[in-house]
Formats: sequence, structure tokens, C-alpha cells
Amino acid sequence: MTKNDLVSFIAEETGLTKADSTRALEAMMNGVIEGLKKEGKVTLTGFCTFASKKKEAKTGRNPRTGETVKIPARVAVTIKAGSKLKDALN
Repeated sequence: MTKNDLVSFIAEETGLTKADSTRALEAMMNGVIEGLKKEGKVTLTGFCTFASKKKEAKTGRNPRTGETVKIPARVAVTIKAGSKLKDALN
């Protein structure tokens, strides 16, 4: 499912226009981003939990050449499925 498909789905389910559905989806995504920046974790109870985790800089290896490569420090995001999501898929 693409973002456009999801916008169409939201519009059909809620009766909103596609423009309003797009704004609602964008607001939700921005809310998740802000929550991760401020608190490091966003929980949508029963659906999923987004969490940010700081990764330290490390040394890696290019598998083709065997050359050593520096991997900079970064923030990674993990997503853990909640019980309602797991139940819906199984």
C-alpha cells in the first residue's frame, strides 16, 4: 500500500476529502516524528510502538573490496507491533 492508497482508504472510511485525509495523515506522521525527537518513544496502544535508539560510530567493512569504512553515529528507529496488529495478521 502506498501513501496515496492510504489517503484514499482514509477518505473512504471517514468521509473526509482526499485533501483533508492527506493533511490528517501528514499531521499523524509529523506527530510521530516530534514524539520521537522529544521523548524517544511513541506508543499507539495495541497497534505499535516507535522507538529511537542512538547508535555509536563504528568501523565496518566493504564486503566487495574488504576495505575498512567508518560508519558515523546516527539515530535508528525501531517499530514493534502491538497485540491488535499481531492478532489481525494471524
